[in-house]
Amino acid sequence: MSLSVMVVDDHPMWRGGVARDLEERGFTVPATASDAPGAVRAACAMRPDVVLMDLTLGETSGVDATREITGTLPDTKVLVLSASGEHADVLEAVKAGASGYLVKSASAEELIDAVRRTAEGDPVFTPGLAGLVLGEFRRMADTPASTDSAPQVTDRETEVLRLVAKGLSSRQIATKLSISPRTVENHVQSTLRKLQLHNRVELARYAIEHGFDQDED
Repeated sequence: MSLSVMVVDDHPMWRGGVARDLEERGFTVPATASDAPGAVRAACAMRPDVVLMDLTLGETSGVDATREITGTLPDTKVLVLSASGEHADVLEAVKAGASGYLVKSASAEELIDAVRRTAEGDPVFTPGLAGLVLGEFRRMADTPASTDSAPQVTDRETEVLRLVAKGLSSRQIATKLSISPRTVENHVQSTLRKLQLHNRVELARYAIEHGFDQDED
């Protein structure tokens, strides 16, 4: 079954062009939207795997739509596709629940790869922005929270969690631990359920806030 991707952008030509590119590469585009309310309605009706979300939607905000979609549809991932690479915009989108952030200067192939990886659960960012997000999480976690009351995770899940906190993708974690990417994703999904989190970005934030990014002695 092909991945379903909804495109949200207030520019009709851009919105239509991205939708065509996706369909030509085998994705299903069940709906498009031009504003935040329309995006939320369509997402709730269609429940796509991924929503490609612009941040500036006329008088409405893609951040607001992202927050509502990720809060209502935990299985739907939001990948921001924006003309802005401003750090404040990136962090605001991530805090609203976006799984990744790509600038519109990305090539068509980069976009297609980013959509696939987002659907697989990887946090995907334009080069340079992933470091910004992880850096912000570390800044907010100068004093790591106590893990005494945290839900119990297995030793292997803890290993995966430490590598997620360092920004590694599922493929990189699989190589490092000599396990399959599918096994990595199983551990990630199990940990997300235990911690009641929605996506890899939230998991990375949790891991950093609880000191999992620190090397063991």
